[in-house]
Amino acid sequence: MPVFIKELIVHAPVERLFAFHERPDALELLSPAFPPLKVLRRTGGIQQGAEVDLRIGPVTWHARHTAFEQNRLFVDEQIQGPFRRWVHRHEFEAIDAGRSKLTDRVEFEVPGGATINAIIAPFVRLGLGRMFAHRHEVTRRYCEAGRQR
Repeated sequence: MPVFIKELIVHAPVERLFAFHERPDALELLSPAFPPLKVLRRTGGIQQGAEVDLRIGPVTWHARHTAFEQNRLFVDEQIQGPFRRWVHRHEFEAIDAGRSKLTDRVEFEVPGGATINAIIAPFVRLGLGRMFAHRHEVTRRYCEAGRQR
C-alpha cells in the first residue's frame, strides 16, 4: 500500500501542538482554499469514534477517528470517499520542553488494483505534499505564536 509521510518540528510544547488539533475549527484552518472544504456533519472532536462528513470540491468524504492517545496520536480513516483505503495517523512527540514533532503518515489506495496504484501513487503523493506543506505552515504559525482557543 502506498504511504506518504511528512514531519514538522514546532517550537512549542507537545501539549500545545496537540491542543491545536483539538480545536473545533482546526480542520477548516488547516484546509487550503482550493479545493474548497465544507463540513457537512460532525460528531465529536478527534477522539476515537468521532465522525465527520465533508465535501471537498465535488467529492463527499466520510471519516471516522479510530484511535486516540492524548498528546501522542489520533487516527482518522475514510469510511466512504474517493479512495479504496485511507488511514491518516497524526503522531506527536515531545523533543524537549519547548519543541515537538508532528508526523503525518497517510496510507492510501486508489480503486483499480496494484497497477493503477503504482501509476497514480506518485501523483497522489505530489498533491499530499502540497496540501501538507500548507497544513504544516498553518500549524507552525498557530502553535509558535501560542494562539489557542
